[in-house]
Amino acid sequence: MVHDNTGRFGQRPFYTQEELELECDGIMRSFLRRRHGEERFPITTEDLQSLIEEFADDLDSYADLSDFGDDVEGMTAFFPDRRPSVLISETLANDSRRENRLRTTLAHEFGHLYFHRQLWDEKFFVDRLFDRDDMENKAICKRDTILEATHDDWMEWQAGYASGALLMPISRLRPLVEDVWQSNHLVDPIDLETKPVQALVQRIKEQFAVSGDAARVRLLKLNAITDHSSADFASS
Repeated sequence: MVHDNTGRFGQRPFYTQEELELECDGIMRSFLRRRHGEERFPITTEDLQSLIEEFADDLDSYADLSDFGDDVEGMTAFFPDRRPSVLISETLANDSRRENRLRTTLAHEFGHLYFHRQLWDEKFFVDRLFDRDDMENKAICKRDTILEATHDDWMEWQAGYASGALLMPISRLRPLVEDVWQSNHLVDPIDLETKPVQALVQRIKEQFAVSGDAARVRLLKLNAITDHSSADFASS
């Protein structure tokens, strides 16, 4: 735990990327084995809904979140007397063309459920009981931060990282990256516009049923690809 510079909590959890990778990989692999008897990919919308329902009291996939802003696509609400509620904007559920975005948002909200519930539990215990309509007991997730929140917004950054790590677990993703690197005799991360990276993104899209943007953000966060960095993928 480290000091929360946002002032929302006294302290907040600090996770290294490796810790998030290992935890999300273990969560998803264990869940898939329980649900299907095997690690079956791509992870479906129904899989993610079932995973959320293990940790939340309810999931509303057709919620009207317009009161919180036109760009709000997901929300997790925490309570002192029961498990959290997860709400997904009806704009995602009602548009079949946004299925990948829906799954990314579901995985993002699970990140809040799993990694951040304790913060609110402690706040309820130490501080005060929030009204159910209180804005302070909610993680409100906007379109632009579902995938790419800055480190300053640590809660959204952690949930966003967890989303990618759940949908594209490192134990399944790393072999794809290594195969492309070895077959093209590559060592350092390479630019995302190169042909090997474009081929890798396409393979990720097909294997994990994610958008091209989600695949590229995942690879960038792992330092597997870059615009200007030369950080080594293996050190992530």
